[in-house]
Amino acid sequence: MTYNEIIECLYDLKDEEKVIFKEKKFGITSNNSLGIYHKELKMIAKEIGNDNELALQLFDSGIYEGRLLCSKMFKPKDVTEQLMEKWVKTFDNWEVCDSFSMGLFSKSKFALAKILEWTERKREFEKRAGFTIMASFCMADKTSKNELFEQFFPIIKREANDERLYIKKAVNWSLRNIGKRNIDLNRRAIETANEILKFKSKSAKWIAKNTLTELQKDNLRMSDYPRTEYRSPVTNNV
Repeated sequence: MTYNEIIECLYDLKDEEKVIFKEKKFGITSNNSLGIYHKELKMIAKEIGNDNELALQLFDSGIYEGRLLCSKMFKPKDVTEQLMEKWVKTFDNWEVCDSFSMGLFSKSKFALAKILEWTERKREFEKRAGFTIMASFCMADKTSKNELFEQFFPIIKREANDERLYIKKAVNWSLRNIGKRNIDLNRRAIETANEILKFKSKSAKWIAKNTLTELQKDNLRMSDYPRTEYRSPVTNNV
């Protein structure tokens, strides 16, 4: 499909009622939205395949769904820091933020750097992008050992008092995902949640309680990614 054919396809799917529904139901507000659901965009992206040039054109179209398609068509290995900075500054809702952060940024070679950098940002969806990458990276990286993920606990604690809805949800999401990597990180995540529970803010208490409820379930589905075991000291009998 050519750029013009994709744009024509998007306008054929235009539905103003869906724009209103997405705003009321999911809090998704955006400029120049056509009202196309994510599942429909995924089908279009799958049909087209990876195409960096087309993806860049679609982002620059200014059409909201064109930008969502960009996040699904651009190759993660080709992402540059310059592009990431350009794109993250345009995020104005959780849907576009998460689409780029989960599908593209978390799979790029800059994932870890942007986790460390963006989680300190002030703007809501730039900071959320940092935590969304963290949450996704915790599931996408199947080879790194515990030490890499343990460095995220102080960041989570540092930002747990942020009362903004889409920040606290992403902080919670990150802590829960770390705790699902393996049994050792599960213990550490529970310890961190209990520490956050002592904070005074409503946000911190919500993050902690929700995390503890999730990570302490009897039927919790947990991975067994590479781990550095925490062993209890062995007492030698004399």
